[in-house]
Amino acid sequence: MNGAFRIVDTEHMKVLLIGGAGYIGSSIAYHLVDMGHEPVILDNLSTGSREAVPPAAPFIEADCGDQAALERTIREHKITAAVQLAAAIRVDESVTDPAKYYFNNTVKSLSVFTTCAKMGVTDFVFSSTAAVYGEASAGLITETVPTQPANPYGHSKLASEFMLRDIARVGGMRATIFRYFNVAGADPRLRNGQRTKLATHLVKVASEVAAGIRPHLDVYGTDYPTADGTAIRDYIHITDLADAHVLALTKPGTPGQTRLYNCGYGTGHSVREVVAAFDKVLNHALPTQNKPRRAGDVASLVCDSRKLKTELGWTPRHASIDTIVETALNWERKLTAGS
Repeated sequence: MNGAFRIVDTEHMKVLLIGGAGYIGSSIAYHLVDMGHEPVILDNLSTGSREAVPPAAPFIEADCGDQAALERTIREHKITAAVQLAAAIRVDESVTDPAKYYFNNTVKSLSVFTTCAKMGVTDFVFSSTAAVYGEASAGLITETVPTQPANPYGHSKLASEFMLRDIARVGGMRATIFRYFNVAGADPRLRNGQRTKLATHLVKVASEVAAGIRPHLDVYGTDYPTADGTAIRDYIHITDLADAHVLALTKPGTPGQTRLYNCGYGTGHSVREVVAAFDKVLNHALPTQNKPRRAGDVASLVCDSRKLKTELGWTPRHASIDTIVETALNWERKLTAGS
C-alpha cells in the first residue's frame, strides 16, 4: 500500500477549511500540507476535534454561521480559496429532527456562501452528498440523474447546491460541488482518521467492533432488493477524496461557473461484503446482529465518476475495499492504544 500523495505543480495556496477539524476536513488539511499548501481551519468543535488539525495549521474556533468571525478570518489570513465542510450528517437523525438539518446545513451554508462571495473568495468547494439522488433507478449514478432525496439530510444539501450555483454566478466565484458517496478509511501514515463519537458509518462502527470498543455490529436491513439483502454503497477512501478537493482548487473553472462531480469508485459493496472484508483482515468473524432498516436509508447508491476523472484528471490510488478496511482498522487500533 503506497501512502505517498500526488504532487501538483502549482503555486502556493492558502485554503480556508470551514468545518476543517472533522474527519474529511482534517484529512484535506493534511493533504494540502503534504503538497506544500497552507490550510487554515475554522470549526466550532461540535463534532470535530482540535487534535485532528495539523499542528502547524492556523485554527479559529468559531461557528460557520458566525458571519463576523468568518469575515475576520478571510480578511486576516488573506483567503482566496475556501471549502465548506461544516454540516450535520446523520440520515436517521435528519428524519426525526429535520429543523436541525435545514438550519445547520442550509441556513448556515447560505451565510457562508454570501460571506465568501462578498469577501472576494474566488475559488470555492462545497461538500454535498449522494443522498441528493435518493433511491436512484440507474445502476451507476451520473451527475445528470434526477435528484430526489429520500430524507431531510439530502434535501438540506440539495437546497444548498442551488443556492451556491446562483450566488457563485452573480458573485463570480469559481465553485465546485462534490457529491460524496460513502467516505471511509484513514491516512495510510496514520496521522489522521475518523474520530467521530457515536458514529453511524458502517466502516467506522465495524472498526470499533473489531477493536473491542463495541460488542457487535448492527446490520440495519436484511430485506433490501439486493443479492444478499443488505444495502449497497460505493465506498471511497478518504485520501482519494482529499486529492479530489485539491485538484478542484488547482484546476479551477471559470468565474461564475459551478462544476459538479460525483466522488466514488463506481463499485458497490453490500454491508455483508464489508463485513467479509473485516473478517478477512481479522482472520475471524466480526460479531453482527440483524436489525430492521433505518428510516431514510435506500437500497443502493453507486456512482459513475468518469466526469471527475476526465475533467480534473483524478486518479484513485486506494480503490480497494480491503485497503479501506485495513487503514480504518489500523487507525482505530491506534486510537484505542492512545498513541
